[in-house]
Amino acid sequence: MLYVSTRNNEEKAAASQAILKGLAADGGLFVPEQIPSLDISMDKLASMTYQETAYEVMKLFLDDFTEEELKHCIQSAYDGKFDTEEIAPLKKAGDVCFLELFHGATIAFKDMALSILPHLMITAAKKNQVENEIVILTATSGDTGKAALAGFAGVKGTKIIVFYPKDGVSPIQQKQMVTQKGDNTFVVGINGNFDQAQTGVKQMFSDKDLGKTMEAAGYQFSSANSINIGRLVPQIVYYVYAYAKMVQMGEIKSGEKINVAVPTGNFGNILAAFYAKNMGLPIGKLLCASNENKVLYDFFSTGTYDRNREFVLTSSPSMDILISSNLERLIYRIAGNNPGKNQSLMRELQEDGKYTITEEMREQLSDFYGNYASEAETASIIREVYQTSGYIMDTHTGVAASVYKKYREETGDTAKTVIASTASPYKFTRSVMAAIDEKYKDKPDFTLIDDLAALSGTAIPKAIEDIRTAPILHKTVCEIGEMQAAVKGFLKI
Repeated sequence: MLYVSTRNNEEKAAASQAILKGLAADGGLFVPEQIPSLDISMDKLASMTYQETAYEVMKLFLDDFTEEELKHCIQSAYDGKFDTEEIAPLKKAGDVCFLELFHGATIAFKDMALSILPHLMITAAKKNQVENEIVILTATSGDTGKAALAGFAGVKGTKIIVFYPKDGVSPIQQKQMVTQKGDNTFVVGINGNFDQAQTGVKQMFSDKDLGKTMEAAGYQFSSANSINIGRLVPQIVYYVYAYAKMVQMGEIKSGEKINVAVPTGNFGNILAAFYAKNMGLPIGKLLCASNENKVLYDFFSTGTYDRNREFVLTSSPSMDILISSNLERLIYRIAGNNPGKNQSLMRELQEDGKYTITEEMREQLSDFYGNYASEAETASIIREVYQTSGYIMDTHTGVAASVYKKYREETGDTAKTVIASTASPYKFTRSVMAAIDEKYKDKPDFTLIDDLAALSGTAIPKAIEDIRTAPILHKTVCEIGEMQAAVKGFLKI
């Protein structure tokens, strides 16, 4: 299978090459020339482990990896770093199933892909005789940063540089990043928001002079953001796994359609569900849930994507995004895989901050339902679900649960639904506990962690215990215009 750029079909790459590059040379994103069909029955998948399911899905997309190489990457990723053998357990609460994607090392869904990406990348480098040291350059709205740092820390032949908005992540998220060990890790807070950090990173990827300087010093950039196809493909796996487990649990019959609700910022997680649907997984509606930065809700409602608006800091910071990079992959597809049409829309976004798709393109978005949840609605559903079922979810999952409730009330659709639970409530204890009862709102963060453990009857994750007393190792802060200088300083070039 070959991958092409969303902005130029002439640029083609095998899976391993696309993973190494991260971003296409023209600034486009790599997409598979065609989405493969699942070639295994649901009855067989229903009895498989997560690792076995991962191989059955990923072999279809990463077909220039040998069976031995791919299985080695999978086994190295989904091991004791996860606190449950199921890797991504389904928890039923009320009439929905929560797909818990936060049982990895950094207690957020990014672990599902970033546990395997370093292994895919090192294998890809060997396959392509790459001798340069790979520099992972990433912007984060909170979770990708720590998950990428944890994945690449100490991995030979790599360095990792993470930029995050200094005042735009939760205290726990920040502490996780700035305490990261590893001589090959570098964490920088920027005086700006996530979109500005992401734009700065993209500019460095496309800076040809910087590329030459890097090459001369024996380095080359790659990305751990969800723009990397090596991030997207592993995310498809857990939707297939969830469906198979629902069949096994007797929640649904094989072939019965389910809906999927996904808290959405950069659009990668819900795009993976869309790819799973196009592989033949029986998914009905894809519920795209936004917080008060509702650029995606407005897009699905009007056909116009417009980032010219106030940036809102919310209690679900990983979704505080106005430029959803992965949406470009969907735009390319509904434009009839036309790179010229896609490129003109992306140029409009860059120059004017907005674009409008055609009616013909809009008609192809019928699989999606977009809505959003306010801060009050997010807190309300966290409290409601806890009071009715005892289940405690984080703020991002709360956004998805609120949008699911709105969808069901609007449509009367009672199809079984999976809500992607993208982070542990322990990562956002202050917001979660205050939502459940206002008496918690003024307590110290780590006191709240103990309160949450008592209330939920769950063990405090190792990721949280580890940072209680961990020293701060990364203190660099820079302005948006100083990002490239920070990279050069770390690499000594």
